[in-house]
Amino acid sequence: MLPGPDQPPLLVIAHGSRDPRHAATVHALTRRVAAARPGLRVDTAFLDFNAPSVPQAVSRLAADGVRDAVALPLLLTRAFHAKTDIPAVLRESTAALPSLRLRTADVLGPSPLLTAALERRLSEAGLDPADRPSTGLVLASAGSTDPEAGAVIAAVAREWRHTGWCAVRPAFASAALPRTEDAVRALRALPGVRRVAVAPYVIAPGFLPDRIARGAREAGADLLAPVLGDAPELAALLLRRYDRARRPAAAGQLLSA
Repeated sequence: MLPGPDQPPLLVIAHGSRDPRHAATVHALTRRVAAARPGLRVDTAFLDFNAPSVPQAVSRLAADGVRDAVALPLLLTRAFHAKTDIPAVLRESTAALPSLRLRTADVLGPSPLLTAALERRLSEAGLDPADRPSTGLVLASAGSTDPEAGAVIAAVAREWRHTGWCAVRPAFASAALPRTEDAVRALRALPGVRRVAVAPYVIAPGFLPDRIARGAREAGADLLAPVLGDAPELAALLLRRYDRARRPAAAGQLLSA
């Protein structure tokens, strides 16, 4: 049975990685999304390294008779992939499929649900809420050359600081400074900081998250949270972006031939 017009399929577009943990984590997240919304078809595609590719996934939707769908970039900031790569591949994929209409959802961040997911992971790693006032926190992202993306990470760190942490500093695994290890050392030197925790602002494991973890260990961080993964808050955020994109007055861009 084809999905009704009130619940078009969701196509989640992830970056992809040679690291098998990446795809496994993405699939775990999309399974959680599907479980949270019975009857919703949730497909997954990757920009690189993993299958299916975006063109393959889009062609499959069309072959199944789907006429309307929502494409959701599994990205935390609006950087190069969100602004250039994904729009380009979606345009190319739909050019020969005039019967298929795709709406693109917003990227995931920033959102209070992401902060909640980060705090969940910190708690799972052993952080006691009572220790917040004496804890310096590193918000460690993958990094981007896009200044908009860097500004968003810095803004999230500033806002998070006002929720009871002793201090919060952004860090980047690539393309920008400071690195995780430098942010850990800078926090350690601040008065009032008794421990330093690192919260990776990344969805799935891979090369750059491993760099974040290595920097945290080398600098002697007291606590390292796991990646966001299939946190329930992240699944809820995907559905929130999906619902917004499928509304008639949505900000999501319509892609059709």
